[in-house]
Amino acid sequence: MTHRSSRTSGAGGLNYLPDMTDARLEEDLADLERRRLRSLVEVRVEEADALHAADFRLVHPDGGVWSKEQYLGGIASGRIDYRRFEAISDIEVMVDGALAVLRYRSAIDIAVHGQEAGPLECWHLDCYRRDGEGGSWRVRWSQATSISRV
Repeated sequence: MTHRSSRTSGAGGLNYLPDMTDARLEEDLADLERRRLRSLVEVRVEEADALHAADFRLVHPDGGVWSKEQYLGGIASGRIDYRRFEAISDIEVMVDGALAVLRYRSAIDIAVHGQEAGPLECWHLDCYRRDGEGGSWRVRWSQATSISRV
C-alpha cells in the first residue's frame, strides 16, 4: 500500500488521505508547527490566520489568555513583535483521530506592547484539530510556560 499526503496550496493547513502513516502525519504536523512559528515571526498574518482555528486561544507565559483576533491582530499591528520564535527541542507529537497534541521547548525573542525585546525560553503544549474527514489541521489551543533561568 502506498502512503500519500495531500497538502493544500497557499496558506492553508495540511490535508490527509485516510492511508497516511502515523509517523508521516506526526512529522508533517511538526513541520506545520514550525511553519506556523515562522509565519508569526515574519508577520505573514494571512498564512497564520489559516493555521489557527477560529476559536483559537493562547495562554501566554504571564498566564493571560488571548483570542485569535487579539493575538494575530497584535502581531499585525506590531504590538506583539516576535524577533525569534523557534523550537529548540524535538517536537513530540501524539495523534488520536482528529486531535493532535504537540509538545516542545522554544527560544523566543519578543517585544510586547512597546516593552523592550528580550529572550525567553518556554515549554509549549499545542492542541491541533482536523477540520472534518481529511480536512486541514489547525491549532486550537496553545499554552506557553516560561522556563526560569536559575
